[in-house]
Amino acid sequence: MNKTFSLVLLVAGLLLLTWGVNASDSIRSSFTRFFTGNPTDKAMWLLIGGTVACAVGATGLLTVEKKN
Repeated sequence: MNKTFSLVLLVAGLLLLTWGVNASDSIRSSFTRFFTGNPTDKAMWLLIGGTVACAVGATGLLTVEKKN
């Protein structure tokens, strides 16, 4: 995997995680959590997507490519 792409993916994942944390602390998420016990679907998908993007980006940055 290209190191530049991995870095972009890592940064995008961090942004999604930040956006997801902010969405989970919103008024709408608080009302949903009060009635259902879970945050909104949007907040959950942002957190899951951000975690996956960070994991893939970090893995891409940490792997060493073998050159022939």
